[in-house]
Amino acid sequence: MNNLIKLVDGTPQIVSDDPWTLLREGEATPAGALILPLPLWRQSCAEQGGPHAVWLGPDDEPEQLQPWLASLPLIALDFPSFRDGRAYSQAYLLRSRLGWRGELRAVGDVLRDQLSHMRQCGFDAFAVRADKPLDDALKGLAGLSVQYGRSVLEPRPLFRRRG
Repeated sequence: MNNLIKLVDGTPQIVSDDPWTLLREGEATPAGALILPLPLWRQSCAEQGGPHAVWLGPDDEPEQLQPWLASLPLIALDFPSFRDGRAYSQAYLLRSRLGWRGELRAVGDVLRDQLSHMRQCGFDAFAVRADKPLDDALKGLAGLSVQYGRSVLEPRPLFRRRG
């Protein structure tokens, strides 16, 4: 997957050798490690018990993955448009309520301005849109110096953090 940034020990790094291939519905299936849409992933698990990762669309419910969370290597959440923020809620749900700690990747229409908020919601990998430079996107992860509200990274709002 091109244009990938991952957080390694909290530090953003550009990944040049990502083994995963995101498979959209209707595409030919290549060899190797795949990130499958939920319906294909279910079929693959039922037939092979395969090691593939899954991506959820905006209408998919993360709770459906609960029985497999311990064995999933990666979950990707799709942003079909920068205006569609349902994946933020899915990420927060996966991290806070379902307790998932594996790689959580943002895919689709991922832009620099969203990265800081994505990080606060629990994403730790970002497949930035192919037409955007990664060096510029890294600046988006610098974010704000102070977050006022709660997040996956800091569950206490600012007024609770003040001594």
